[in-house]
Amino acid sequence: MAKYRIAWLPGDGVGEDVLNAARLVLDRVGFEAEYVHGDIGWEFWRTEGNPLPERTIHLLRETDACLFGAITSKPKQEAATELVPELQGKGFVYSSPIVGLRQLFNLHTNLRPCKAYPGNPLNLRDDIDLVVFRENTEGLYCGVEFHPVPTEVRQALSVHPKMKRFDAVSDEDLAISTRIFTRKGCQTIVRQAFDYAQAHGYTTVTVVEKPNVIRETSGLMVREARKIAAEYPGIDLWETNIDAMCMWLVKNPQNYGVLVSSNMFGDIVSDLAAQIVGGLGFACAGNIGDDYAVFEPTHGSAPKYAGLNKVNPIATIRSAKMMLDYLGETEMAGRIENAVATVIGAGEIRTYDMGGSASTSQMAEAVAAAV
Repeated sequence: MAKYRIAWLPGDGVGEDVLNAARLVLDRVGFEAEYVHGDIGWEFWRTEGNPLPERTIHLLRETDACLFGAITSKPKQEAATELVPELQGKGFVYSSPIVGLRQLFNLHTNLRPCKAYPGNPLNLRDDIDLVVFRENTEGLYCGVEFHPVPTEVRQALSVHPKMKRFDAVSDEDLAISTRIFTRKGCQTIVRQAFDYAQAHGYTTVTVVEKPNVIRETSGLMVREARKIAAEYPGIDLWETNIDAMCMWLVKNPQNYGVLVSSNMFGDIVSDLAAQIVGGLGFACAGNIGDDYAVFEPTHGSAPKYAGLNKVNPIATIRSAKMMLDYLGETEMAGRIENAVATVIGAGEIRTYDMGGSASTSQMAEAVAAAV
């Protein structure tokens, strides 16, 4: 009997290619699991009006963790036009299934390691070792949006003096997205960042926000970070604005260790951090809550490459490695980490994004052999 039950969600596009690559490495390292396939993504939106069916949610509740491939996401109106004819005009509204998973399972912490492996020709520098902690369930991605704006919402907001400049704008011509922070959400993500820094020997945690302009929400995050930092005397708290952080990451990325931010700013800074260590083909992520976790590469579904066995699977292999760490299988995780470093350092197997011609499966086979 397998030791673990793992939800297996390939999703769209290249999702199946990269998950199969990760499976090859997991099997080689000796990970004993039953992989339970789940339905998620664009085809289920198109044919059922729900990209995250209830049967998949039920499946996840009966597993130890989840490996997720990729999804195709499109704007609301475009998504509605792609529903099958019998679902058109039935009131279905598309929302991202991965965002839905994060909120439904309270996967409050998005952990994104961005490490430069020596030998990768795409590195900005070889001495980059960043980890981004992104709050995963609140902020501007919480999904509380209005268009057109209901009368009661406008009335409630009218108490704020800065809303007066929009008085002449019609409900139909106004769109509102809310940026909602809670004190607990800020405390949770900041504490996770400091705990990680302490456990892994990082000497700084940088909170990345914009409190000089977005005073209430970013201000709350920064104030809570200062309180929590006082509990970790060996770790310095650095504070920077999101725009400046993007500049400094390009200029001096080696100076930073753990970064912590809210949902949207964390999304932005983690993609930038990914690019300076090779791009999204190397960008792994863990969506981690108190009781469950979903691990994924952060690249999209890349539909033009679906089934071509072409894309770089390192991001997904590293995501699988993160899953092993989460499950306490640290010895196996370490072997995968060393194998990835060995293959990249040797420079003999490179996928197209690295300037080579190796296929998805050839890269996975090389990592499996190095395990």
